[in-house]
Amino acid sequence: MQAQFETTTEDTAEPAAALETHFGNEQPIVTVPYSTLRPSPLNARTKPLSGIPGLAANIRAKGLLQNLVVHEIKGSRGRQRKYGVCAGQRREAALDLLFEQKDIAADYPVPVRIVSEGEALAISLIENTEREGLDPFDVLRAYRMLAEEGRSVDYIAALFSASPLTVKRRMKLANVSPKLLTLLREDAITLDQLAALALADNHETQEHIWFDANEWQRQPNYLRQAITRAEIDASRSRLVRFIGLDTYETAGGYVRRDLFSDDGNAGYIADAELLQRLVAQKLDAAAEEVRAEGWGWTETRVERDVLELNRYGKLRPIQRPFTDDEQREMNTLTAQQDDLAGKLEALSEDDENAYEEAERLDAEIGRVNATIVALESRALVWDTQQMAEAGAFVIIDPQGKLLIERGLVRRENSAALDAAGATVTGTPQAEAADHGDTPVPRIKPVHSAKLCQRLTAHRSVAIHAEMVAQPSVALAALLRHLVPQALPEHYGYTSAPDYLALSGHNNHDSLLRAADDLPTSAAWNTIEAQRARWAAELPAKRADLLPWLVKQDPGTTLLDLLAFCTGTLIDGIVGEEKPQAISALAGALNLDMTRYWMPTRVTYFDHVSKARIGEVVSAAVSPKVAADLGKMKKADAAAAAELRLAKVAWLPEILTDTEIPVTPSWEADDDEDGNAGDDDDGAAEPGSDHSGINNTACDVTESPAPAGTQPPWPFPTAADLAHAS
Repeated sequence: MQAQFETTTEDTAEPAAALETHFGNEQPIVTVPYSTLRPSPLNARTKPLSGIPGLAANIRAKGLLQNLVVHEIKGSRGRQRKYGVCAGQRREAALDLLFEQKDIAADYPVPVRIVSEGEALAISLIENTEREGLDPFDVLRAYRMLAEEGRSVDYIAALFSASPLTVKRRMKLANVSPKLLTLLREDAITLDQLAALALADNHETQEHIWFDANEWQRQPNYLRQAITRAEIDASRSRLVRFIGLDTYETAGGYVRRDLFSDDGNAGYIADAELLQRLVAQKLDAAAEEVRAEGWGWTETRVERDVLELNRYGKLRPIQRPFTDDEQREMNTLTAQQDDLAGKLEALSEDDENAYEEAERLDAEIGRVNATIVALESRALVWDTQQMAEAGAFVIIDPQGKLLIERGLVRRENSAALDAAGATVTGTPQAEAADHGDTPVPRIKPVHSAKLCQRLTAHRSVAIHAEMVAQPSVALAALLRHLVPQALPEHYGYTSAPDYLALSGHNNHDSLLRAADDLPTSAAWNTIEAQRARWAAELPAKRADLLPWLVKQDPGTTLLDLLAFCTGTLIDGIVGEEKPQAISALAGALNLDMTRYWMPTRVTYFDHVSKARIGEVVSAAVSPKVAADLGKMKKADAAAAAELRLAKVAWLPEILTDTEIPVTPSWEADDDEDGNAGDDDDGAAEPGSDHSGINNTACDVTESPAPAGTQPPWPFPTAADLAHAS
């Protein structure tokens, strides 16, 4: 294109000499009434305009700072001449908007330079092609100079028609080390890299991290990792969500703010000890309130351990009859619920507003459901005498909210409750313990082997998707598998299964066999998109693969490819509910399965008994709703359960279980008697302090291990690795 422009210039050199060299600049700037302006057919810009409301607000606040260039429209020499705007189309559109909003009148004086019609097109073309925006360095410098003049954030935001957050971000960048800003002018550093370095509070740290890093270590995510290595990512921590960042800061805790994240909890917590103390205080206060209800004991937990809860019996509360007022309120709420559900089902996909309306209806259904649950909870009563022999757990759920498990019965209290005539439900294991060596009849499991495989296949795919998003964790997972094999004399030998099947067998087909509904999963679609990406990027011939890999950036391309390939080797499908080795990997990734799986007829309710449907709805929604489902046929109950749980973050136990199987190991060398020696670095004995990853009384997944120590759990914690993503 450049060559064509040059040739054209040479061919028309003689006519060009006849053109006016100043293109109207010799004409003075005058003012004309706004009402005389019209769009010019000679304006070179035809693309739809953008950013007009912001420009209009700027003109409203500060006036029109730059004149328009216009030409007289032929045939308009009547009472009032008309002028076509050939340069300044966006400013003209902004004036039009201000006139519509009655912010300016028809006689509003507009500064213009009047040129001839012959000059109009050339001027429009020059203005739109030769315009050059400010260099980012100059923009940041201007922001810093305004701040040094004492201008407030709100003032600067109004001046540039920008949001206060945008101003804060640019001022944060403007305060980065001058040496790094110089690199920005030289295009030797990007704004994303500068934003990552801005997390550090002093220039010395910023410079040290940048200039000491290799090229691949200068990716924005690695720069953030270098700054926040020993800190907790507030956006991923449920403990932070539980107490709130404001509470932590009020208590004197420091938060390293990430202004360049859209997450409201964006930031990094440096004082893990203070965080744990605040969490414990809030849990203890909640436990005291629960105990004041009349319970014999209360205990606190930072996570819900299903296996621990199953070791307790549970009292059954009594639902008293509703009062007349409560019954009328329940009838009204139920009618609203049915009406909203009908409207939701009646929405047509062809309606352009269907998505927004569905969002509104979902939110309204959630509000009505919450009111129903609260009403039913008021009608649940516990026997005062029985409460004295039972207790409650006060727990933080995976979303960082308070969860109360009331009516728990310890084994030593069961006799007193039996004497009081209480109804106590419990697990077969607990009943067997109460009856000594009495054989326990075989109980049909809650989830069939096929359903276990289906659910764990979904979990495996979700872990793969998270690994793609957190490639450093994939690298750590691979090394966690390989290091003990490379150093058996240090870690001992084991025959226990691991979460990676490094036999080279791709898990694609086995996952589909276990769960034929995977193609509807968001995680599966993420992985398939990655599969298509790598199929397009990688060389076609196997012989060309190694040379291609050697040339790639190890910090980006190779790490991303390793994450994808490692995920294809995950071995996470099981046919029964038992501790899974893959739980360690799920914990390191901070996996939230509610993002990837939800209970529907197809995914869950069609595969379990009607009694199980009732249990799920009772626990997740309310006993009253579960009772209503009990009167339906199985298919109808499954459909109703799907609707009731549409906005509830419920997961079956097999998808939330965090227990990891004990890994027996033995040293390579036998002792003098030929017996295997004790393995100092082997797996911990069940119940020992080294099984900390399963200890529900402390949150080992939220704080990093002390520097220079070897963590006792079998896999790096989330806080050790979360910064890598």
